[in-house]
Parts: sequence; C-alpha cells; structure tokens
Amino acid sequence: MMDTAVLTDRLEKTHDLSDDELSALLQCDDAEYLYERARAVCDRVYGNNVYLRGLVEISSFCKNNCHYCGIRRDNHNADRYRLDADTILRCCETGYALGIRTFVLQGGEDPWFTDERLCAIISAIKERFPDCAVTLSIGERERESYMRLHEAGTDRYLLRHETADKAHYELLHPKEMSYDHRMQCLTDLRDTGFQVGCGMMVGSPYQKLSHLICDLRFIQRFRPEMAGIGPFIPHHDTIFADHAAGSAELTLRLIAVIRLMLPETLIPATTALGTVETNGRERGLLAGANVIMPNISPADVRGKYLLYDNKICVSEKTAECIRCIHRRVESVGMKVVTDRGDPAKAQDLE
Repeated sequence: MMDTAVLTDRLEKTHDLSDDELSALLQCDDAEYLYERARAVCDRVYGNNVYLRGLVEISSFCKNNCHYCGIRRDNHNADRYRLDADTILRCCETGYALGIRTFVLQGGEDPWFTDERLCAIISAIKERFPDCAVTLSIGERERESYMRLHEAGTDRYLLRHETADKAHYELLHPKEMSYDHRMQCLTDLRDTGFQVGCGMMVGSPYQKLSHLICDLRFIQRFRPEMAGIGPFIPHHDTIFADHAAGSAELTLRLIAVIRLMLPETLIPATTALGTVETNGRERGLLAGANVIMPNISPADVRGKYLLYDNKICVSEKTAECIRCIHRRVESVGMKVVTDRGDPAKAQDLE
C-alpha cells in the first residue's frame, strides 16, 4: 500500500502524481495528513482568509433538461421565477452592507436573460459598486455573448464541467446537450479574458474513480481560477431520485488534492457539502478550501431554486446567514475578510 504521507509530500512538492498514486490518495484510510498539508499550503498563499461570494439566484427557468437537476426544463413541479434588475440590485446593496465584495448571478439557462438585459444589469452593478467583482454562473452561451458580457464588466464566469469524461457526460445529460460544446465554452471563456471556474459533482450516477482522475487531469491542464467540487445530491423529481448522495469524505480529499496541485486556485466549501454533512463547510475549509458562497437572494425565492433536495440555508435572512457563516469560519480558526478575493498571482507563490 502506498504511504499517504509520502504521496502527500510529493504532491505538495511537485504538484503532480501518477494516476495510480492519485487513486491511492483518494482511497487512503486516513486523510488527516493530506488535509493538514492542503490547509498549510492555502495558508501560505492566502493566509487564513475566507472570501465570501454573495449568491443571487436570478432565475429558476432553464431550457436544458439535465437528468440530475431539480430545475430541468421538464420538471413541471418546479416553482419558476426570475428576478428583475431592481431586485437584483437590491440584493447586491444588502450584500454590500454586510461585507460582500463579489456578487455571483446564478441561474438556469433562461433565454429571457438576453445579452442586452444582462449587460445592463452588470453595468448597473459595476457603476454602483465599483470596488466589487461580478461573477456569472448562467451556463453555456456562444463566444460572442461571452465577449459582450465581459465588455460590460463581468469579471468571472463559473461553468462546472460536471465530468471530464465524454461517455459519462452523455449519461448525465440529454442527447441535445454536447460535451464538446461544454468544453468549447470553457475555452472561449478563458480566451475572452474571464477568471474562470470549473468543477464537478462527486458521486454522480455512473461515476467511477477513473472519472474523477480524469476530472483532476482536466483541472490540472485547464488551471481554473476557481474549482468548485461538491457532492452529488439527488432531487426527487429526476430520474436519479433514488441514487445515493456523494461522499463528503471523497469530496474533502478532492479539495485537498486540488489545493496541492494548484495552490493558487480558489476553492469553495460548497453549500452541497454543508448539506450532506452538518459541518461539511467547516471541514472543507480545514481541507484547503477558502471560499464560501452565502445566499443573498430574496427570502421568498430561495426555496424555489432547488437543484437538489434538502438544500440548507433557504429559510434564513441574508444578515442571519452571513452572521452564521462568520461564526462557522471563526470556529475553525479562520476569518472572513471584506475583499474581492481575486486569485493569487504566480509571484505570490514564490
């Protein structure tokens, strides 16, 4: 059996391991040393700072029919809504007063949000909050659209690849969706000049360990500014309703491995991780994560944006949610900072 400490030390030093060695780390009996080294590397690059991203869930309409998603097009039980520009700006105002300096506009692929509408909203946010970053997480669009959104002031774009194995991707998505197009979108986003986030579900249906190794290799090559790693959680109105949720432990190991592979990458302790395990976000921070995304959407829509079942924090008011996050972060010896939380530059790693 390969020694966990030896593999961890080599990964920290070289930022690479063989596929067999990565598999051994992901399956090791005791991952505490792995977590400790990942946390130490994150501290070296970013200190013990945790960056907040204020999440505004702008629409539960979606033109896609992803097999795992609660707001997929053909789920006629989903409670649909979309936020107008004034409501989105009010959410940002609330978040700003509570120390948020990055706003993430997230939603299904809703055709109502045209480039014109989005550009107007982004420009208004940047004008009112010039010291803040704006992130979009609204799915696949064409290169020209990404260019317009970037020119309007969008700083970052999150587009989870979900799985880097084409055959696996096709098992999770309908035929009209294309793995090649998803990957092309990530390339277009990078070429356009965004800070780009990608990431995958852990424990998704049909997933094998080899798929996760493929994901790690993709992330290693792509070098995203942010890597979102969260456990799969089933939704009762999908074909995967009876599938087991992904493992918190495996998610934590992937967070730690990615931190050692790419020390400068920002990694969230996700809401999904906090859903599958009560202290999941705290454990994520201790395994090398340094971002949390509190929900600053209006209280009356939070329970409608349900990608999966039992999502936490849907009933809390924004101020209450952020106070809770401060307490949780402080409980593991870290601190929330009022900062955009831009990715570290190469010179910061020397």
